[in-house]
Amino acid sequence: MHFSFIEILAAFMVLFAIIDITGSIPIIIDIKSKSGNVNAGKVTLVSLAIFLAFLFIGSPLLGIFGIDVSSFAIAGSFIIFLIAMEMILGIELFKQDPRGDGAIFPIAFPLIAGAGSITTILSLKAEYQTINIFIALVLNMIVVYFVLRLTSIFEKFFGQGGLQLLRKVFGVILLSIAIKLFLTNTGIVIHHAR
Repeated sequence: MHFSFIEILAAFMVLFAIIDITGSIPIIIDIKSKSGNVNAGKVTLVSLAIFLAFLFIGSPLLGIFGIDVSSFAIAGSFIIFLIAMEMILGIELFKQDPRGDGAIFPIAFPLIAGAGSITTILSLKAEYQTINIFIALVLNMIVVYFVLRLTSIFEKFFGQGGLQLLRKVFGVILLSIAIKLFLTNTGIVIHHAR
C-alpha cells in the first residue's frame, strides 16, 4: 500500500473526465423528465459497486481470457479516444438504449459506469496503486451523488452553452489521456523536439 496525493489527484481527474457527470447533466435531466425522480443514492451505490468489482477482480477476470492489463489498456485507449471525439465534435458514436429503470439503467449503467469508465479503471491499474485509485473513485462517487441531487441547479447555473463548453474541455482532456495510455502501454517513446 502506497498512498500518493499526486496519484489520487491524477486518477481523480482521469475518472472525473471519463465519467463526465457534469457533461451528462442534460441527459440526466431528460431521463428525469421521462421516468420521474432519480434516486441519487441508489444510482451512486450501484455505480460504485460496478467500479469496485472491476477494480478488485477485473485483472483476474481478464487473466481467464489470457488478456493482460496493458493490452486491455490499449483497447481502452481506443474507446476513450472515441468518447473524446463524441464530446469534442458533438456526435453520437455509442448508441444509448432509452428503455429501462431511470434509477439504474441508463444512468448508473452505462452513463456513469460505462465501457469507457470501466476500461479506464483497469487501465489506471497499469499505472497507479490500487489504494489511490480506490480513494479517487470514492471521491468521484461523492461528486456524482451531489451532481445527481443538484442537476436542476447546475442546469440553471451553467446554462446550455456552459454545459457544452464543459463537455468540449473534458473531451480534449480525454483525448490527451487516450494518447498517453496508448503510448505508455505500447512502449512507443516520443522524442521531444529540441
